Amino acid sequence: MKLVLLRGYNFFYFSMFAMFLSFLPLYFAEKGITASEIGVILGTGSIIGVVSQPLWGMISDKYKTVKAVLLILLMASIGLGMALFSISLMPAAFALTAAMYFFLMPADPLTESMNYRLAEKAGVGFGTVRMYGALGYAVASYIIGYIGDRYGMGSFMYLFAAYGVLAFLLCAMLPETPAAGKPVAWRDMKPFFKDKRTVQFLLLVLLIAIPHRMNDSYVGLYVQSLGGGVEMVGLAWFIMTLAEVAFFALINRFIKPGKELQVISVAAFFYVLRFALSAWWDNPVAIVWLQLLQGVSFVLFYAASIQYLYTLIPEQWKATGQTILAMLLFGISSIISSTVGGWLFDWIGGPALYACMSALSFIGACCGLLIQRNVNQMKRIRAT
Repeated sequence: MKLVLLRGYNFFYFSMFAMFLSFLPLYFAEKGITASEIGVILGTGSIIGVVSQPLWGMISDKYKTVKAVLLILLMASIGLGMALFSISLMPAAFALTAAMYFFLMPADPLTESMNYRLAEKAGVGFGTVRMYGALGYAVASYIIGYIGDRYGMGSFMYLFAAYGVLAFLLCAMLPETPAAGKPVAWRDMKPFFKDKRTVQFLLLVLLIAIPHRMNDSYVGLYVQSLGGGVEMVGLAWFIMTLAEVAFFALINRFIKPGKELQVISVAAFFYVLRFALSAWWDNPVAIVWLQLLQGVSFVLFYAASIQYLYTLIPEQWKATGQTILAMLLFGISSIISSTVGGWLFDWIGGPALYACMSALSFIGACCGLLIQRNVNQMKRIRAT
């Protein structure tokens, strides 16, 4: 029963997340806001997220509760999201987006921490729980795209409220996440941040996350610029997240202990292929079907990153560590990808933007292989 509630919560929470992450740029574009202005709004929001994600993660660790913090964040996000999807003026869009980044984005790493720990306690794989979040994202994307085309984007406010309330109710029925038995101490984090492996890993995650987040922010605008409608954008996200469902269900077979960095490099090479083909094909239907590569690229990258992170960070700081990872994936990387991506989209166009994303992913793939080689050398030295 607890697993059913957890999977249901993931389904509706990530449905809610889909509206904010995938369709907000389209909503702003319909209101006459340019790609560059959208980039500034999202980039500024991401700066707020960089502060708020570790803040809420530390609060969760300090008071040894994930559930209570999640309920607070969800309650605030529901009200703010309804207001956000009902406005049309730039100042209000700017302020409400910043507030949403403060409350909604920190819920993501805490949700992942809860997924990982409750799944571990239940004796099931992380992917068998997280795949329901991807499924919710996929189904919601299709529904949102369909309703947006049929009834207009004014309906988004009611959809967001429905998904948010369901997520809140299911979260309220979940058990508290098991807390680490060791006391929390700031000195425990010092070895983590001083470790050369940590610095290299976090920089690698940031490097690969930048083009990934550019795609998240601008794939909808790119599809529309090639002649696709809101429903086609919804279909792109549906395919993208449906591919995630399949790979989350199988992910435990692909990532072996000690091979995480190698898997991250493989994922980066799939990003290279995906973005290069997106730059080459100027057909919205082709762009939609290329999102199938999201499964092998993002899921391998994300799951391997979590697994490698947990080998580096102390047990009592896992929620904070998860938050640091999310801060890179959805915070710092978003600041760069949103602002630079929006400017490039307006200046050189979508195809050239995707070519730049492919090149950046290639650099990330090479760096991952180099770090893996250095780790292997250190292991051999220690063995002798």
